[in-house]
Amino acid sequence: GAMMDITQRKTFEESLQKLNERLDIRAKELALSNAELEQFAFVASHDLQEPLRMVTSFLSQLDRKYTELLDDKGRQYIHFAVDGAKRMRHIILDLLEFSRVGRQEITGENVDLNNLMEEVISLHRTVIEERNAKIHFEMLPPVFSQRAPLLQVFQNIIGNALKYTHADVIPEIAISFTESIDEWTIAIRDNGIGIDEEYFEKIFVIFQRLHAKDEYEGTGMGLAIVKKIIENLGGHIWVESKESQGSTFFFTISKANKI
Repeated sequence: GAMMDITQRKTFEESLQKLNERLDIRAKELALSNAELEQFAFVASHDLQEPLRMVTSFLSQLDRKYTELLDDKGRQYIHFAVDGAKRMRHIILDLLEFSRVGRQEITGENVDLNNLMEEVISLHRTVIEERNAKIHFEMLPPVFSQRAPLLQVFQNIIGNALKYTHADVIPEIAISFTESIDEWTIAIRDNGIGIDEEYFEKIFVIFQRLHAKDEYEGTGMGLAIVKKIIENLGGHIWVESKESQGSTFFFTISKANKI
């Protein structure tokens, strides 16, 4: 019996050692992956953007100085080239933002969601006034989280709600919340174009667009960034919607850290 006990213990110890070795290998792989991601971020923010700025600048000068010598087709080609360069720059910036999520150490703080919403409204004020949009929010709760990422979440979702609406419809957005023992659930409801159920998961995937770029601007990364932020903060996000009947985005904020 003693011999069997020792054998089982040795087998367990060997299994534990192998597991630790695999974990060490995985940790080194993750460290290498993070280093490569940081290198990508550097390249994206410097080496890739500079040629695009140069292309855009020279094309704009060409259009400005020689516009009288160009026919409509020539000016159209320049417009397409400039527009493509600008969109590529936006994609690079969004990729850079996506790569940064979760890599920066940000200390939690008390966040007044009502003040945060006022800031979001201020940031979108031009579009709100142009579209006569209405944004309603009840007294939102104070939370303990990271303010800058949360601001980005609200700004992105509300920006989409303002953008993805029919031209003849005044945008209306309502922000509300519910509370459970462990978390807050924030709901952002709009009266926009809506989303078909088959695309509920697709919209949170990087580079996934449901519309052509000439219908609605964007790189297809905004909601992927939002999802990554929410999950990095310990929450989750989902959507409920019907096509042409608006959408409601829900996301949770953990109460693990008390105010």
